[in-house]
Amino acid sequence: MFADKTLTPREAVRLCALGTIASGPMRYSDLASSVRHFISRLTGPSVDLLGTSIELLRYEGLVDSVGGEGMEEDAELTITEAGQREFRNLMVAPLRPASDLSKLITALKFRFLHLLAKEDQKAQVDLLLDTSETGLNRLIDLRDAMEGEGGYLADWLDDEVQRAEARIAWLNSLRAKVGVV
Repeated sequence: MFADKTLTPREAVRLCALGTIASGPMRYSDLASSVRHFISRLTGPSVDLLGTSIELLRYEGLVDSVGGEGMEEDAELTITEAGQREFRNLMVAPLRPASDLSKLITALKFRFLHLLAKEDQKAQVDLLLDTSETGLNRLIDLRDAMEGEGGYLADWLDDEVQRAEARIAWLNSLRAKVGVV
């Protein structure tokens, strides 16, 4: 954890894997696929985040394999008592205030956008629209994939989709405002 007891990206992946397996036993390949799908839909593809091995969870005694020895045999995995404790510790960790570098860069683009030539403004607004639309599509895909799963994720995703749609509408109005329709 970071010094303020918030989760590192590696721990976020651990939380995703442990929470997924805490919902019920799952084959190694299915768990890996589920974690990769969930994380990439929220953060985009990231080698840094997806490099964490499920084998490490097994080595640390947080998950146990049933009827096999791990990924080479696509063993069914279950969460151990130690895994349940680690899951709880990760779940109750405090949240870090938004300090995302991409948010800073986006704010800087908006702050200085007017200083660019109209053609460059158009390119930047188009880039921001494309990024927002890609994010919206990932959220919708995740929402569809999580249909019927218990908990409150669907409600949160619905709110995120609504925010993303509002952002896209706002960016389209900015596009018209800067004269690049």
